[in-house]
Amino acid sequence: MAVHDDCKLKFMELKTKRTHRFIVFKIEEKQKQVIVEKLGEPSQTYDDFTASLPADECRYAVYDFDFMTEENVPKSRIFFVAWSPDTARVRSKMIYASSKDRFKRELDGIQIELQATDPTEMGLDNVPNTETLVFQDCRMTICLLALRVHARDIATEPAGLSCLFGGIR
Repeated sequence: MAVHDDCKLKFMELKTKRTHRFIVFKIEEKQKQVIVEKLGEPSQTYDDFTASLPADECRYAVYDFDFMTEENVPKSRIFFVAWSPDTARVRSKMIYASSKDRFKRELDGIQIELQATDPTEMGLDNVPNTETLVFQDCRMTICLLALRVHARDIATEPAGLSCLFGGIR
């Protein structure tokens, strides 16, 4: 699947100039390429972003998420969203799923990935917390699932962290 140059250009504008809050991308099946479908203004909210995703069609999207750390330091993270609603055509889901990794590689600077099949999976409560984001700042690759699975071990056993991060220094 080809990626239109405008996709990379608009992503760079979002990342460096912050001229967009979000970008929604669409696969144009006839042209066999990913194109920009919608740009969100910097003043638009996360709710505007989620509302811009179609209820019955797959899309890729990026969102520039602003937050404050516990030390009151403003931070920003770029989320990649693979939107694949249950009501989408099976063929469309397959095309988007098989093209996702290739497309993501074209967008240098994505820090977090979300996969959603319905609007409840897009809620801000599904966004990783700032502790996870701090780990990413340290350039550690952490599997969120592993953190959830090992959360009890970490809480009850001091060696839990060394078991989870064994060898990382």
